Amino acid sequence: MKKFLAILLACALPACAAAEAVYTPGTYTGEAQGMESTVKVTVTVSESAITAIEADVSGETQGLGTEAGAPVTAAILEAQSTEVDGVAGATVTSDAVKMAAKAALDQASGAAAWDGTYAAGTYTAQAAGNNGPVTVEVTFTEGAIESVKVTEHAETFGLGYGVSTAPIDKLPGDIVAAQSLAVDTVTNATVSSRAIISAVSDCVTQAGGDPAMLMQAAETAPAEDAVYEADVVVVGAGAAGLAAANTALEAGANVLVLEKAGVTGGSTVRSGGKILGAGTEWQEAQGFTDTPEQMFEYLMSFDRDGIMDEELVRTFCENSAENIQWLVERGTKIQDVEPIHSSLTPWRVHNVQGGGGQRSGFGGWFTAPLTNAYEEKGGKIIYNCTANELLTDESGAVVGVKGVMKDGSSVTVNAKSVILATGGYCHNEEMLAKYHDFLPTNVYSGVPMTNTGDGIAMAVAVGAKNFDAPGLQLVYVSYDCYCGINEESGLIVSEDGNRVVNEYTYQSHVAQALADADSTCGFYITAVKDGACVEPYPTIMGGVMMENVPHAESVAALAELIGVDAQALTATVERYNELCKAGNDEDFGKPAEYMIPVEGDMYYAFRMTPGSSVTFGGLQIDTGAHVLDTNDQPIPGLYAAGEVAFTGLFDAEYPCCGMAIGSAVYYGRVAGANAVEGK
Repeated sequence: MKKFLAILLACALPACAAAEAVYTPGTYTGEAQGMESTVKVTVTVSESAITAIEADVSGETQGLGTEAGAPVTAAILEAQSTEVDGVAGATVTSDAVKMAAKAALDQASGAAAWDGTYAAGTYTAQAAGNNGPVTVEVTFTEGAIESVKVTEHAETFGLGYGVSTAPIDKLPGDIVAAQSLAVDTVTNATVSSRAIISAVSDCVTQAGGDPAMLMQAAETAPAEDAVYEADVVVVGAGAAGLAAANTALEAGANVLVLEKAGVTGGSTVRSGGKILGAGTEWQEAQGFTDTPEQMFEYLMSFDRDGIMDEELVRTFCENSAENIQWLVERGTKIQDVEPIHSSLTPWRVHNVQGGGGQRSGFGGWFTAPLTNAYEEKGGKIIYNCTANELLTDESGAVVGVKGVMKDGSSVTVNAKSVILATGGYCHNEEMLAKYHDFLPTNVYSGVPMTNTGDGIAMAVAVGAKNFDAPGLQLVYVSYDCYCGINEESGLIVSEDGNRVVNEYTYQSHVAQALADADSTCGFYITAVKDGACVEPYPTIMGGVMMENVPHAESVAALAELIGVDAQALTATVERYNELCKAGNDEDFGKPAEYMIPVEGDMYYAFRMTPGSSVTFGGLQIDTGAHVLDTNDQPIPGLYAAGEVAFTGLFDAEYPCCGMAIGSAVYYGRVAGANAVEGK
């Protein structure tokens, strides 16, 4: 259903708000490309003023872009101008509303239409990308856009650039070929895409062109359905799918990949670029001796509910070193190893080049080399295709898959084997809500919005078992300073004001303790004394505007600000300080060196919001990556790997960084090999 966000003028505008422009009274409509859709704005004007404005942003990202229409149109109405601020977190949609409103107002004012010529020359401009400014250089002749180059950027490797369909690699050529700004953005890389289009738009203005006219989409030919034949079809092109596709292709199979987004990488490309392994050359180089058995024992120590599959876990552990080497041989660059937690040895979390610590955006060193290797060997990927149905024969064997393209056309792939690698369900609120009521929303999760559990639904429809795991990879993190995912020296309390965990412990333990306390958020409590934070954590992140964080001169006053019971929080802080001074955390066992009293001139509370990047459970596979039915028997022709099939590899907590990617790559390779051989 279309959702119109409207702001209507309820009374006469004050004289000071009258616009200088002279309009032809009436109602006008303008359009501009938003984050996910075409944004339409309808403006009604009198001879001298905007009297009503409404924006259709219903196709934008739910909870983000869909909330930008009303405040931006209200601001335009009040200012009688499109030169207004946008909505933080929804910049692309905000800009689209403003551009569409300007196009409508240009019609109303009778502004002379652009004649299609440019002032020949080269112009530069920049716009905000995902990780920083994106700078473009555009050269015009009098009658055309001659070239577009991205000269500087800090976008994510494997997502923003580095593969054939990434925005920086693809959009400059698309803009030149189309002589238009109305080019398709790359799904799952829309921020980088919009940055390029916005910066080129600025250059068009500098050259005397009209960006609004170049944003008008040209008519396209009607979409046509397509049918393909393949030996193996892989659904999803993240770590698992790319590992499977490369393995099958290298074995001589005719392989086709269906990818829901416009670029490969899935969740992996956005990750910190970490993979788990035991007995590797990188461990040895840093002085660590490790064995698959030690890694197995560590991982199985998380089997709280007895649901982890020893065979699946052990097989992965035994092949983990070779698994990393397989990636290296295909272009991945491993930098070093780091600890799961500084209290645990040996170190076995392997970082890709440039990675390390709690940083994201390095997973492209897994997915980009695999994507490029696959395509260079002739492998085909159909992008923007959402698979939605598995095809079966009379015996129940899976013999293909159907899907729908972004343009609405259908795709049918007849294949001997199907491999599901569609990721998890982090952005399927219904699936999350079934048993994770402590997670009110996962909209801010760092994984792609395309992770909606499609593979699980398709497989269940043909008889596969679906297991609802008792947990998921959960963190409670502050978006002010990212506390909650490190080894903390501050105090963490639940929304009831109670301390529930040793803050120094691994992030999953902290999150699970807050979840077990039925806390929909957490608070990181610290203090400032004589102008300095009493413990180092919030200040080392840099850029934290402490004045914007809730603060007060007493703990009780701080509790009132954040909606926590003042008596409970005061008692918690007093108890914590007593333990700090005694040098012995007899309540939760936090090391003495991390026990710093919360005492100062001003007290601060960083709100920690729950979110997840990896979901557990889903389809059940065996060590051959066969998908099992409800009787624990393999479904002929159907294989799975990665987050769509994490049943048995996890329990309620995520044991460490690198486990999800490592097991996804390994079982993707197994799926690819067995799918080719039909065993």
